[in-house]
Amino acid sequence: MTASGSASAAISGRTNRPADLPAATGPRCVVVGGGASGATMARYLKKENPKFDVVMVEPNATYMSCFLSNLWFDDLINLETLEHSFDDAAASSGYVWLQGKLIDLDREKKRAYTSEGYIDYHYIVLAPGIDYNYKSIGVTDPEMVVALMQKFPAGFKPGSEHLSIKKKLANFEKGVFLATVPVGNYRCLPAPYERACMIANYFKKNKVKAKVVLLDPGEKPFAPKAPGFLAAFKELYGNIIDYRPSTNIKSVDPIKRTVTTEFETIKFDDGAIYPRVRAAKLIEDLGLSDPKSPQMEGDIDVYKYFAKGDQTCYITGDCRPMPFSKSGNTANSEAHYVAKVIAAHEAGKEIQWTSPQTICYSMVNGTPEEAIVVKAKYDKKTFGFTDVHLDNKRSRALGKADHEWGAGLYRDMGF
Repeated sequence: MTASGSASAAISGRTNRPADLPAATGPRCVVVGGGASGATMARYLKKENPKFDVVMVEPNATYMSCFLSNLWFDDLINLETLEHSFDDAAASSGYVWLQGKLIDLDREKKRAYTSEGYIDYHYIVLAPGIDYNYKSIGVTDPEMVVALMQKFPAGFKPGSEHLSIKKKLANFEKGVFLATVPVGNYRCLPAPYERACMIANYFKKNKVKAKVVLLDPGEKPFAPKAPGFLAAFKELYGNIIDYRPSTNIKSVDPIKRTVTTEFETIKFDDGAIYPRVRAAKLIEDLGLSDPKSPQMEGDIDVYKYFAKGDQTCYITGDCRPMPFSKSGNTANSEAHYVAKVIAAHEAGKEIQWTSPQTICYSMVNGTPEEAIVVKAKYDKKTFGFTDVHLDNKRSRALGKADHEWGAGLYRDMGF
């Protein structure tokens, strides 16, 4: 590993030509990743300091959100609700979107090497999201990993995976649809339970003779919302959802369509299998991950988000190590704060730590649309929940609020 924090494997992909970008008009800030963290960051860096010249590097052609996506599986929203234009967001927020991928980083020169050429920067923010750890469910053979990813995608990296699951539901005729909950701090803690409800409701209203088997390593669903989810499982989907808590997956065979737990081997007909998550491998490749972290998240100052020893390089969103929820709303509110941190640093100032906020609606009934909700902030010392507002009584009012919350989040990200 070099002093710049680059990996030799990454260096081999470098190009020595600059990216085709306009000349910087001020301190250049490069944001890597266009998800809830990165898109918000690019927009709010410009808001906090209009002199910043902001470039967002994102390989996908369009933005598609994970939040609200479970509603699409039950036909409660259309695909256009989830998909948005990076061109429109960049134009409305005053930054430049470069469709490309970060390959390497030289932090001594402050140079980011992308698939489209290099970019010299004053500040860089890395928000590349998650990758999956299939070893966590006993799948290590590359052939089996690829088979599992393509046949039974987890559906928590938006785009192709979501389209695949939607097609699975449309074509499912009968039998067992397998869904799983990962261990650790995974992307959107309540989402696997909401997804089970939305899939079950889809089967229910379309009269599909199906059973949704939900395997959970925990003793109960995501703690604050456990009563709301358990009530929905029992009262709405008692003959559809087969919820199995305290169940750890030992292995999966995507060819035979079997999953083996501590207790039994389960045969399934189709499914979406969600392994443990880790920070995007890019963070590790750049030498910026904490080797002590079980999810290989960034080694950063947990209050100011900069890589230790380098206040020009920041890591946010699902790659930060703090146990905040890996959710869209959390990443969005966190980006507001980090944009202020960077603007303050540029001005030679300091600001007080501000907790991110988690606001999470979960649609548990699709007919009629009824949701539950939790809202919380985090304690500065323990990073545990504080200022919690919780409503586990499902209602149409919360169902409506769910849609409004999502629309507001898109607007705040610039879409």
